[in-house]
Amino acid sequence: MVVACADLCRRDRLAIHGESAAVAALLRDEVLPDVGPTYRPFGGEDLVVDVVARLPELVVAGRFAWMDVTVPVDRKIAGRWLFDDELPDVAALLDDHFPESYARPGGNGVSRWAGLQGDDGRLLAVVADAWTTPAVGFLAGVTTRPDVRGRGLAQAVCAYVTNELICGRTRVALLADYGNAAAVTAFRKLGFDLRPLAAARAVS
Repeated sequence: MVVACADLCRRDRLAIHGESAAVAALLRDEVLPDVGPTYRPFGGEDLVVDVVARLPELVVAGRFAWMDVTVPVDRKIAGRWLFDDELPDVAALLDDHFPESYARPGGNGVSRWAGLQGDDGRLLAVVADAWTTPAVGFLAGVTTRPDVRGRGLAQAVCAYVTNELICGRTRVALLADYGNAAAVTAFRKLGFDLRPLAAARAVS
């Protein structure tokens, strides 16, 4: 099975699932000629690697940790939903400390932001509710000011948003970078499980 979705997490994506030979044939013979080279296959890491091995026109573009939880978390919770007039502060925090974030205020599919402020009113940590569906809540854009990292602030805001989004849904999820051991550890402490994913792209 292959499902195409344009501009999902700032990329045109092809969610893939099934037996690798069948998926590769479907991509090669039907899907990729129809949708074009901007669409990137995305799925379980082993499946993506196997599909790329069968399609020389593709390369593995990245490997990720899909992390999700199916129940409310019981760790420290802090933060609140931010108002629209606070979003420029979110954008400034991202510009300074996480410019590669796929989630941006006003971005397609980005619904709202939660944050935690210090006594002086500065934003210390933020997280977006982005690309959420009726079944799955999704966290993105998790960012903490460097001078307050290591205090569990982003974890506390993520706990707040997780418990907000889990109501009426089957799970809350996010994509983490394998190389960000601190983030993976923090979400594991919140009860998130990990599944390895990968993405492919057309050879340049």
